[in-house]
Amino acid sequence: MHKALVAYFSATGNTKQVASKLSKVISGNLHEIVPKDAYTSNDLNWKDKQSRTTKEMNDKSYRPEISDQVDNMDSYDTIYLGYPIWWGVVPTIVNTFLEKYDLDGKDIITFATSASSEMGKSTEELKASAKGAHFKEGQILKKDISDEELKTFVDSLNK
Repeated sequence: MHKALVAYFSATGNTKQVASKLSKVISGNLHEIVPKDAYTSNDLNWKDKQSRTTKEMNDKSYRPEISDQVDNMDSYDTIYLGYPIWWGVVPTIVNTFLEKYDLDGKDIITFATSASSEMGKSTEELKASAKGAHFKEGQILKKDISDEELKTFVDSLNK
């Protein structure tokens, strides 16, 4: 049996809600990617060109620090990786998370939350941060997704 981890970054709680449900549906462990410095509502103001997130997203090499780690990453075969879509892409803190580990040979299945964006090139952009991992693009999942819809999503990945 494959051991699965649901790792997620959530600034407003939407991705956390989906990730929590998904971990129960797949009977996987749950891990939150926690920034060393929490994002405030001002930091998340995408209309402010001087906000923290705007600056981070304009510099793709920037890696926000995270305050935690997965101590037993070697024990996982599959990682479901969840994040919000910011500026049409994945927040760079997710790259920080991936770059902390040797993920060679692991299956990484992405999923995202967004009110209006699609997955875009988010999965493709993560590949450089997890060399040797096998990526499978998931889909945008709404925060109020049902367990049944999550089961359908997981089953669709195995086709």
